[in-house]
Amino acid sequence: MADFGDVETETFRAEARSWLEANFPENLRTDPAAQLAAMGGGKESADARAWREAMGAKGWGVPTWPAQYGGGGLSRGQARVLAEEMAAIGARNPIGGMGVMMFGPTLIEYGTEALKQQHMPGIVTGSVRWCQGYSEPGSGSDLASLQTRAEDKGDHYLVNGSKIWTSGANLADWCFCLVRTDTAKKHEGISFLLINMTSPGVEVRPILLINGTSPFCETFFTDVKVPKDQLFGPLNGGWTVAKRLLQFERDNISAGLGGGSIGAPAAALTVKQAALDHVGLDETGRLADADLRRRITEHQMEVQSFQMTVRRAADEARAGNGPSAATSIMKYAGAKIAQDRNELIVEALGQSGLGWDGEGFGGPELAAVRTWLRSKGNSIEGGTSEINLNVVSKRVLGLPDPK
Repeated sequence: MADFGDVETETFRAEARSWLEANFPENLRTDPAAQLAAMGGGKESADARAWREAMGAKGWGVPTWPAQYGGGGLSRGQARVLAEEMAAIGARNPIGGMGVMMFGPTLIEYGTEALKQQHMPGIVTGSVRWCQGYSEPGSGSDLASLQTRAEDKGDHYLVNGSKIWTSGANLADWCFCLVRTDTAKKHEGISFLLINMTSPGVEVRPILLINGTSPFCETFFTDVKVPKDQLFGPLNGGWTVAKRLLQFERDNISAGLGGGSIGAPAAALTVKQAALDHVGLDETGRLADADLRRRITEHQMEVQSFQMTVRRAADEARAGNGPSAATSIMKYAGAKIAQDRNELIVEALGQSGLGWDGEGFGGPELAAVRTWLRSKGNSIEGGTSEINLNVVSKRVLGLPDPK
C-alpha cells in the first residue's frame, strides 16, 4: 500500500480523524503541558488519564507494534497519517517512556511468550513505568565491568549492588537491569533481569541536577529476590540483549534531541522566537545581529537535515531488522544539535537569559535557562559522545583498534 494519496490511506485518514475527534478531550487541545504532566512525574488530570486510556486501548500509543501484543498494527504510512491528524488538533502521544523507547521493542524481539504476555499490556497502555539499571558508580563508559551481583538461590536470584543515573527510578514500577551472574568472565558473565521496584531491598535516591530537577537516581539493591522467570534472554547472555536495547535507546533519544523534546518543557521557546523577541529586526526585516543570524540559519539547516536523516533511518530500520550501529551517529549528532539550540536560545535572550528565579524573568525565560543547563547531559546519556564515536569507528566504518 502506498503511504499517501491512495483510497486506502485516505479511508484510514478519515477513520483516524473521526476517532481523534471523539476521544481527544477538548480541554487538552490548548494545553500541551497538561497532556505530558504525568509522563514527567506530575499529577495526571482526569482528561489526561482518559486520553491515555483511550490511546492505550486502541493501541495507537505504539501504532506500528503488533496488534497481538496490544499495538496498533498499523503500516508506516498509516502511522504517518495518524501523526499528522494528531498534530492537526494538538494531540500528543500520552504513552511513552522507557517501556516504549527501549524495553518494549527489545521485548518483542527477544522475549519469551510468557514475558510478552506479562509485560506488554502495561507498556502499550502506559500504565506501567520502566527504568534502566545499566550504569554503576564504577561502570559507566566501561559498562561491561559492572559488579551488581545476582546469585542463584534455586527458585530465585538474590541481587546485591547499586546503579546510578537511573532515570525515573523514583517513579518506576519495574527495572530492566544488567547483573553479573558469572564473575569469571566479563561480557559473557552478564545477565538481563527484570526487577519489580516494589520488591523488599530496593532503595531509590533522586540526584539533584544543576538545573534544579532530579530525573536521575541512585538505585540500591540489598538482598532483592527476583523470580527465575524474570530472567530475560539466556543466562550469561545479557550483553547481547543489552547492546540491542542500546540501539533502540540511541535511536529514540537522537530523534527526540533533534526535535527538541528531550528535557524541554512543552511550551519551550524556539531559537527563532527567542531571537525575534529579544534581538529584533533591522530596517531590512532581518535579524539585527548578523553573526547570530548566520549561526541560527546554519543551525536550522542542520536541524532540517538531521530530521530528514532520522526519518530515512527510521524507514530503513522498519524495512530491515530494526536500528543498526548507525544509531550512534544519530545520537552523537542529535546531542550536538540540541546543545547548540539551547546555547543559541540563551544567547538570544541576552540579559533575560541570566535568570534563575525571582522577579524580572518570565516563565519561558527561566525554563530556557534550566533546559540549557539540562542539555549539558545530552552528550552523556544514552552513551557518551566519545563512546558513540568509538562505535561508529568500529562497527560502521570498520576501523581497527588503535595499537
